[in-house]
Amino acid sequence: MSTQPQHFLYEVRDGVATLTLNRPERKNPLTFASYAELRDLFRALADANDVKAVVLTGAGDNFCSGGDVHDIIGPLTKLDMPGLLAFTRMTGDLVKAMRACPQPIVAAIDGVCAGAGAMLALASDIRLGTARSKTAFLFTRVGLAGADMGACALLPRVIGQGRASELLYTGRSMNGVEAERWGFFNSVHEPEALLEAARAFAQGLASGPTFAHGITKKMLQQEWNMGVDEAIEAEAQAQAICMMTQDFHRAYHAFVAKQKPQFEGN
Repeated sequence: MSTQPQHFLYEVRDGVATLTLNRPERKNPLTFASYAELRDLFRALADANDVKAVVLTGAGDNFCSGGDVHDIIGPLTKLDMPGLLAFTRMTGDLVKAMRACPQPIVAAIDGVCAGAGAMLALASDIRLGTARSKTAFLFTRVGLAGADMGACALLPRVIGQGRASELLYTGRSMNGVEAERWGFFNSVHEPEALLEAARAFAQGLASGPTFAHGITKKMLQQEWNMGVDEAIEAEAQAQAICMMTQDFHRAYHAFVAKQKPQFEGN
């Protein structure tokens, strides 16, 4: 993918794309334009053969403070219902694009992770954080429902219905230690080691069977709406497809030769 985004930093190295929200002086808030550009980038990643995994992070000491108060919240108070619905659908489309892109997304979360920023973290596949981070689904703090960008569907599946209900009703902050204990963070790191840990995790995924990773992500998303019997059948079909890949054969021959397989994603 050759396009260079205008509203955040983007680089690809050794199969790992690092996407950095880059307004550190304001704790990396989102604007109308950056929402749309993020949505478009994650959609485009489906065709980015050079990208095997993604790291999502924020510049400075914060992840993302959510929608910019001046660039988004203020203008929203002046829109009519069709305009408001167009905006809320657009923000939801960003989460859909993140869940639909085949590459695993590893979020590196330090400092403030609030509102739409918390949803970016939640829509990622893996979340690494710091003890000092503060994650808040603070929609109720501004008089809105906790139901935003898929929060009521996604959060209970990650941390459970009761804990999700608490965070979505109260809008309170969850520190990194609690986030790890509740299963929101996969692991907690020192701030200076966080980004490198996220990149190392993503690099490990990028060097694995990436076609199969894409199938895993697809099934994790798709099976939420299936019964157990349907899910078992869907996984039978998905696994049969993966058994046709060269990576499956490489793994077998490497095992027989007592070597580590070198996956190529095909």
